[in-house]
Amino acid sequence: MRKFGLIGHPLTHSFSKKYFTEKFEKEGIEGCLYELYDIPNARELERILNEDPEIEGINVTIPHKEDVIALLDELDEACEEIGAVNCIHIQDGMLTGYNTDYIGFKNSLVPWLGAVKPKALVLGTGGASKAVKQALYALGIEFLNVSRSEDEDQITYDDLASDPEIMKTHHLIVNTTPLGTFPHVDGIPAIPLEQLTSAHFVYDLVYNPSETALMKACLAKGGKAKNGHEMLILQAEAAWKIWNS
Repeated sequence: MRKFGLIGHPLTHSFSKKYFTEKFEKEGIEGCLYELYDIPNARELERILNEDPEIEGINVTIPHKEDVIALLDELDEACEEIGAVNCIHIQDGMLTGYNTDYIGFKNSLVPWLGAVKPKALVLGTGGASKAVKQALYALGIEFLNVSRSEDEDQITYDDLASDPEIMKTHHLIVNTTPLGTFPHVDGIPAIPLEQLTSAHFVYDLVYNPSETALMKACLAKGGKAKNGHEMLILQAEAAWKIWNS
């Protein structure tokens, strides 16, 4: 039996388990199992792998994308640049980390934007934001990182509210925070919604619900909005390719 799984906390709703279980059935892939491992500490991965040495691949989600790096034997070159891991390949006892969030986001963003390359605001500072920023950098898209706390490498939500020029010149907004995720569907990042216009693009990495409060706010102003579902599919397929390489 080939075994794969997802680590994170909490795992109240998992796209990955449903996706891979259905993939195995639809494509007639036999002898494969995908499980969920809800662990509050990334170091518990060592226990999981000791208890079940048949596991070949692990997906990693919030909040372990950075902490899990210390447990790995090797990092993919691109992963070193990003500083976050969401996919682990286990082969001959060696754990190698990859970042397929980068692949999924980049490959879903390009056709959506088309020829447009607007300056971006990246909301959040977690592991997903690192992959997003690396993809924007690779695409030549200028961006500012937005967080609740002030830092030399980022601006705050208060900065957005006090300086309307930022929203006027940054038309791509990427939400990498979990705000708005089911069941807390009213959650929304503290950006000045009244400054959204028809020129704005909101890419919300949240996929459940399919239309978040942030997306609705942008659409109401005539802008464009996209959720993270396609990104998840692309990153899942990239992980499957890695596990079978």
